[in-house]
Amino acid sequence: MIVYGFINSIILALIALGFSITFGISRVANFAHGAFYVFGGVVTWFFLMKMGLPYVLSAIMAVLIVGIVGGLMYRLLLVRLRGLELSEVITTFAVGIIILELMRSAGIMGFEYRLPSFIPGSTEILGTYVGYQRIFIVITGLLLLAILYLFVHHTKLGLSFRGVAQEDHTALSLGINPDRISMLSVTMGSMICTIAAIVILPLGTISVDEGYDILLKSLAVCIIGGLESATGVIVASFIIGYAEVLTSMYISSTLTMVVPLACMLLILLIRPSGLFGKHKELEERI
Repeated sequence: MIVYGFINSIILALIALGFSITFGISRVANFAHGAFYVFGGVVTWFFLMKMGLPYVLSAIMAVLIVGIVGGLMYRLLLVRLRGLELSEVITTFAVGIIILELMRSAGIMGFEYRLPSFIPGSTEILGTYVGYQRIFIVITGLLLLAILYLFVHHTKLGLSFRGVAQEDHTALSLGINPDRISMLSVTMGSMICTIAAIVILPLGTISVDEGYDILLKSLAVCIIGGLESATGVIVASFIIGYAEVLTSMYISSTLTMVVPLACMLLILLIRPSGLFGKHKELEERI
């Protein structure tokens, strides 16, 4: 329970991190997040299996391509809708559905569409056999979190990200272009989403329907932790991760999909802004 709960929590953090970063900086709720996840896996599979490129090069190409698609989505569509939150949600959700259903119509389904493990085999941790691929996921997740922290706090571009996230009008007065930073944030969120897909998808097959599940899990994690809080994403990931493992062990594995949504509803009843959210509470909104 301890080992697999920890691994499951890191997987959830990886899945939700790109969504949280995009919203935290640009205030864009990217509902194409799940579609980008699946699309990143498919692009990696195409370069690896059809083009015969090395695994690492295929992964890098996929990260760059999906990042460009995310940036273009912002530049061509979202920049015209800034401040219209509902229109942004509808637009990104429509883009996501288009991507997923185009892949479905192309026949992306079945056991043929799967990514091989980066590191085959397994080892024993605390009396439990754990695949090296899962260990690789944990290392990737922790490394990515460390890199993002250093980037945001110790680089000029990262500080620009923080400035726009805190107050875009003030950032503009200091010579920072909020639209450019927001586009880069969507690009970065899409790239992080693809990295998550590349390391997680070897545990199963590439499925179009997985895009909808990934979006729901990302929303649940971000809403529980607080949409604009990276710390909240990590804490919420561990809450849901261990709750899913406990539900699978002691109740039923068929109910694990219900756990994130149930946790989300419970947190919304207690604290509508999430555990680390900064949105106004009910008394301040009315």
